[in-house]
Amino acid sequence: MNSRFAQFLSVVFHPLLMPTWLFALLLYGAPARLNVDTYSLGARFSVLVLLFLGTFALPSLLIFYLYRIGYLRDMTMPDRADRRLPFLLTGFIYTGVTYFFAFRMSLFSATSPGVSVLLAGITLSILLVGMINQYWKISAHSVGVGGVLGAVAGLLAKSGDTDLFLPLVGLIAISGLVGSARLQLNAHTLAQVGAGLGLGLLVSLASVSWLL
Repeated sequence: MNSRFAQFLSVVFHPLLMPTWLFALLLYGAPARLNVDTYSLGARFSVLVLLFLGTFALPSLLIFYLYRIGYLRDMTMPDRADRRLPFLLTGFIYTGVTYFFAFRMSLFSATSPGVSVLLAGITLSILLVGMINQYWKISAHSVGVGGVLGAVAGLLAKSGDTDLFLPLVGLIAISGLVGSARLQLNAHTLAQVGAGLGLGLLVSLASVSWLL
């Protein structure tokens, strides 16, 4: 894998984009798993836009602001020290988004509680990454892709349907590619990539298994 392709993968599968990819897959590829199959395509798109704004646009703008005022030297945050405040603030934002979907959108959360459960798992993963980052530079990219993989695997195991089988196979391949990309860019060690993948998998699997 060359560095340009590795950089491309790191951007496309950025940790902040992974919730959008996950919910796009579930809302349109397997809507019954979240009990949103009765919603129109337009309604599902509106939900996806809200999720994108809360889980990607808002934290990205905040990180960009920290960069513009000089708090961050690099938008990619290669140093562990640079990640502390962005991870903390992102965790707070994700907590707010989870609260909004769980308690402020009461009708939607009553009919489709799976969205809030998955958001809660994602939020927990981010908070754990922020805590671990105080001592060790765990791979957030691997946590993100591992979380999506775990969520899809958990939903597939609980439902017994096959509509998520091919996406699961694709996600396994993507997880390997993203991990290889982070190693190619010398952004993380093999241990940091493996630990991130394991953390994302475990938190998402536990969330789906215990709460859905």
